[in-house]
Amino acid sequence: MLEFLHESPALAGLAAGLVTWLFTTLGAAAVFLKREFSRKTLDILLGFAGGVMLAASVWSLLNPALELAAAAWGVWKFVPPAGGFLLGALLLLLLDGLTPHFHLMLGRPDGPKSELPRSFLLVLAITLHNIPEALAVGVAFGAAALDPALGMAGALTLMFGIGMQNIPEGMAVSLPLLREGMGRRKAFFIGQLSGAVEPAAALVGALLTSLALPLLPWALGFAAGAMIFVTVEEVIPEAHASGNGDAATLGLIAGFVAMMCLDVLFG
Repeated sequence: MLEFLHESPALAGLAAGLVTWLFTTLGAAAVFLKREFSRKTLDILLGFAGGVMLAASVWSLLNPALELAAAAWGVWKFVPPAGGFLLGALLLLLLDGLTPHFHLMLGRPDGPKSELPRSFLLVLAITLHNIPEALAVGVAFGAAALDPALGMAGALTLMFGIGMQNIPEGMAVSLPLLREGMGRRKAFFIGQLSGAVEPAAALVGALLTSLALPLLPWALGFAAGAMIFVTVEEVIPEAHASGNGDAATLGLIAGFVAMMCLDVLFG
């Protein structure tokens, strides 16, 4: 299997995006369970998701970027990862300001004013949220295929880490919609739709990264900057919006430690 991943980075990135979408679908399927999930539970799970994203940005993206840049940049090896990091964050800031969208957990619209239906604005918000995660997965697979020294295990760990944090994200979309009176099937459909963009974004990330070795540190830094922007701009504020800040923070710490351990063990 690992030989296939090295020989076909684009297909590997696409497959990884499909896997992370599947995890989102599993989370959205919580609407079909009889048990009611409290807002505090969702906030803890969102905090966990934020911790996974922060740890993945450091151990699975920035650290490999620094290692790759060391040979060409020496003591200035931080330049490509830092430059890519800033570009990723700035691009997400630009998209966040130009795209009308709705934050369900915060209960408010964001971006330019729009008369579009709230459900459509919610999908746009979710799409913005998931693109950097999928790009990060695709970039990791493309980088591992181009430079075997990185190891494919790290890309697989990132894929499962992102997938793991997609479960509470799918729940955080579908369950509030269910509580607002939306039917289970429609709430599930919108919830799983939050991951529909991930296969395509992962494919793009794998294709772009596999083009040239010198671009890898920039690409890895770019993915990390985009992910951390989303975590700080959306995930953490939504987890703290209903007064469960301490519980959400503990969830974030647990997610960070879990992803760190996974990456060190298998990365």
